[in-house]
Amino acid sequence: MAKFSKNSLNGKSYRIPDVLDDSVALEDFISQHPSKKIVVVQGLGFVGAVMALVCANAFTEEYAVIGIDLPNENSYWKIRSINDGVFPLVAEDPNIAHLFEQARSRGNFLATYDEVAYKYADVVIVDINLDVQKSTDANDVLSDFSVDLSSFKSAIKSIGSNCREDALILVETTVPPGTCKKIVQPIIEAEFTKRGLSLRKYKLGHSYERVMPGPDYISSIRNFPRVYSGINDLSADAVELFLHTIIDTSRCNLTRLSNTNATEIAKVLENSYRATNIAFVVEWSRFAEEAGVDLYSIVNAIRDRPTHANLMFPGIGVGGYCLTKDPLLASWARKSLFGAKSGLAMSVNGVLVNDQMPKYAYQFLQRVTYELNTKRVSLLGVSYRGDVGDTRFSPVQKLFELLSAAGVKMTLHDPYVSFWEECEQKIYSDIDAVLKDNPDIVIISAGHSIYKQECTINKILKIKPAVIYDTLGLLTDDQIELLMSKHSVYVLGRGDLDNDN
Repeated sequence: MAKFSKNSLNGKSYRIPDVLDDSVALEDFISQHPSKKIVVVQGLGFVGAVMALVCANAFTEEYAVIGIDLPNENSYWKIRSINDGVFPLVAEDPNIAHLFEQARSRGNFLATYDEVAYKYADVVIVDINLDVQKSTDANDVLSDFSVDLSSFKSAIKSIGSNCREDALILVETTVPPGTCKKIVQPIIEAEFTKRGLSLRKYKLGHSYERVMPGPDYISSIRNFPRVYSGINDLSADAVELFLHTIIDTSRCNLTRLSNTNATEIAKVLENSYRATNIAFVVEWSRFAEEAGVDLYSIVNAIRDRPTHANLMFPGIGVGGYCLTKDPLLASWARKSLFGAKSGLAMSVNGVLVNDQMPKYAYQFLQRVTYELNTKRVSLLGVSYRGDVGDTRFSPVQKLFELLSAAGVKMTLHDPYVSFWEECEQKIYSDIDAVLKDNPDIVIISAGHSIYKQECTINKILKIKPAVIYDTLGLLTDDQIELLMSKHSVYVLGRGDLDNDN
């Protein structure tokens, strides 16, 4: 599970004060660590907050770490809770709590909103959000998109107007290719010129994260291969030296690419490939349904061939913070930063197809269920990924909205989410509470392990005859056969089930 939760803060209220003054605490923190290098992490979101913990518990260096974020209603409470000893990210990985306690015992982790922190930094890590704004047509299909860099530019400017002239600035944010050279570097150098600083001493690099929320959250930072680069050899060398202190290079490789354009492309290419792979299999799942065959068994058979082991499964849709936007970042960059006449059509189309997957899942249910608006539905899972509590850009949201618009009454279950902020919905953690009223339809909408456990299958068997709709191919053949002894069962991407509905 991974979720920022004010509910974890023991009922404390963190009101934004009328007068913001964090300088005293900041100066006191710096004075307590006179011999340590200072790492400032810009952004205390899903990546930045955990990256700060990793730096505070570095393998080969004793860093003093300062996390910095904006003094607004979305971020101020995180700053205060960290300093009060409550890490705001509720996560399944026990190592997060362990590293936070170690940092507290060492006293080497402080959170602040004060931009003065940058002037102390040996290393500044940029871990802020950069979103894509999507536009849809009357049919709710992606018609256009744009990238607003104003907040990102402002954040970089705050670094350049405060940091030392010999600092290492390491961008981890997923950015449009060309950003470090065409946006970050000019801003930093313009600010340095205003301050009369040398332009030869600072280092600027890019090394993207591959963070995987879930039980291996910390490991996905510490023990996973890294790609890195710099705007010059001085910068790349500095990035490599720093990464060696926080990453276990005995277990994973560091790969240097020629320049920051290359690493920026590498990140969005990774995710564009995966997103396009998913989009590719969508039309094949429709074909499988029409042909009356099981696409999941077909994919498994193909996966035995090593060259095709990463062929994706069909499902309800693509979610999370990366696959839903990174192909668009790349396409936007090609036209806006490099002057090409066209973007990346195949990658953009992959996003378009994936965005429509929840709508197809809804239409499939409409076809197999009469008078859907009169049914009571239990929705099992609202997060975008199995065994994770992250609801950002979850494809389940679109399915929920379509069902709600149709007048369907729903109860929602997820073992990792207590409140669905995007939809402002209470979520039940007790599956018995969701099934007790004998729903007409049970939709498996997230790949949580609990939904394929024997105890859950037995609970579903006990309700009155219903429609069981597996949007992910989570159920095994034996479980499907067992459930079909009482219920009508449908699986998205399968056309070989003998149903009477």
